[in-house]
Amino acid sequence: MGSAVLKTEPMRIAVLLPCYNEAAAIDGVVREFRAVLPAATIYVYDNDSSDDTMAVARAAGAVVRGEPLRGKGNVVRRMFADIEADIYVMADGDGTYHAPSAIPMIRRLVEDNLDMVVGTRLHSEVDGAFRAGHQFGNRMLTGFVGWLFGNRFQDMLSGYRVFSRRFAKSFPALSQGFEIETELAVHALELRMPVAEVSTPYGARPEGSQSKLRTYRDGFRILMTILMLFKEERPLGFFSLVFALLFGLASLLGGPLVVEWLDTGLVPRFPTAILATGVMILAFLSLSSGFVLDTVTLGRREMKRMAYLSIPGPSPAPQPAEAASADPALV
Repeated sequence: MGSAVLKTEPMRIAVLLPCYNEAAAIDGVVREFRAVLPAATIYVYDNDSSDDTMAVARAAGAVVRGEPLRGKGNVVRRMFADIEADIYVMADGDGTYHAPSAIPMIRRLVEDNLDMVVGTRLHSEVDGAFRAGHQFGNRMLTGFVGWLFGNRFQDMLSGYRVFSRRFAKSFPALSQGFEIETELAVHALELRMPVAEVSTPYGARPEGSQSKLRTYRDGFRILMTILMLFKEERPLGFFSLVFALLFGLASLLGGPLVVEWLDTGLVPRFPTAILATGVMILAFLSLSSGFVLDTVTLGRREMKRMAYLSIPGPSPAPQPAEAASADPALV
């Protein structure tokens, strides 16, 4: 009986770098990822930059493509739709993320058969790179998502992530801007995907590069996205809160009237009684809507789960088998 060797194809790795006006940083980012992952294809998706980002990235050896719709969410949606790979490494093009950390992140994804590994920014190589205000907002928003959907992330808003193919190709990507990281986290939590975090260094932007993040505006948009996702993914919980608020308001308005009616048989403030009745009706309509939408959401979640399961995961590649231990079926 001859020797049996199980041949496997190497995994295709794509490095995804969404960029907007990053001419000062993108050359170094592309070269660092090229040195760390020489077999990977590095894609730079330019988001309608007004500087030389595309030319600099192309000169550095990246595959350069464009997305005219402004916003990181639009770019991520386009990248996941266009690019075919087995493993996706996504980082910002501003030079703040540590390219060598991609190796332990990929290893963790493959060895543990995960769908997403997040590179957390829990420590910084440069003082002030991760500003105190941003750290506070990150902790607050991450904690809020943990309270609503499950506490599995310490740095939900990190832009440094490694994805399996089945995550990238089953992710709906509805967000337009920086709230895309929130949507990525909630998608994984709602489908109970296997995920992990790896601590990575976080550096400062190179000279000449400016942050596109607007702390208060983008923080507010992220908060609104969390509330919207709570309504969409947990409608019974959301509308139960609305029911509780309306029920409490109706009770405050109508309680004294009920007490007085029981004592005297009269309703002295008829308009208030009508208002309290209307608010109570709205409360129970809200609760009914929650029950109906919860059933609809369950069906949507089942469909998303089936789409997710239809794509193979990043299981470890089988090792070559020796002749003495070979399965005769493989000979």
